[in-house]
Amino acid sequence: MRIRIVDAFTDRPFAGNPAGVLLLDSGAFPDDAWLQHVATEVNHAETAFTHPLPAGSDADWALRWFTPATEVDMCGHATLATAHVLHTTGNATGTVRFAARCGILTATAHENGSITLDFPTAPLTGVPLPDGVAEALGATPLSTHDTGPHIGDLLVELADEKTVRALTPDIPALARHSRRGIIVTAPAEDPARGHDYVSRCFFPNVGIDEDPVTGSAHTALAPFWSARLGREDLTGLQASARTGLVRTALRGERTLLTGSAVTVIDGELLA
Repeated sequence: MRIRIVDAFTDRPFAGNPAGVLLLDSGAFPDDAWLQHVATEVNHAETAFTHPLPAGSDADWALRWFTPATEVDMCGHATLATAHVLHTTGNATGTVRFAARCGILTATAHENGSITLDFPTAPLTGVPLPDGVAEALGATPLSTHDTGPHIGDLLVELADEKTVRALTPDIPALARHSRRGIIVTAPAEDPARGHDYVSRCFFPNVGIDEDPVTGSAHTALAPFWSARLGREDLTGLQASARTGLVRTALRGERTLLTGSAVTVIDGELLA
């Protein structure tokens, strides 16, 4: 069985967010324990498993995502990586429809090699600052928001880009304050550098201390910053050590996420 490691939301290797991708030949997923074992072995933020669906189905491929610790409802970078593999191997052209736990998702390939994902927009709800979050982050939030059922994060607005970049949070303490983790964000210090806002994502509850580039988080970041900046089309920089850019386009209940991907490893799974 072929297994690939793809760096997503980047146009160069060893940047962006790496994801494992397995294209399955059968019309059903193997048992959950095997899927989790593979994801734990790959040990990247997500490993995506996909298999083709019969003609006439609502989607073209079924898609699931596993972190090293658990299955998740929605993942952007591993969906981008999967679409990249399908197109570069000749298994798909144009727009691909995926059936996932969060509904039908689409991925459209462009001539320049980038791919646009169509995901549900996260419903943001302002919430009081939970006790202990400021201390765990080491920074004072300006606002905090719940991101809804599919993501399950706490979105935390900070004062500026420098504060976001300088964070050294208490990761175990953050685990007490959301289902998946914490998204921190601030406006770009200088939008002329090619991004409108910055973010970092800490997901200790699914086995990821810091995620390099998180597509699903941008379904919450897009409406958050579109409301503040007055524009539907924006670019977010996730300021992790690997960094990555996500172009976001808010379209009401849907958010478009555009980025590139690069295959860095193409091998064989023997187990």
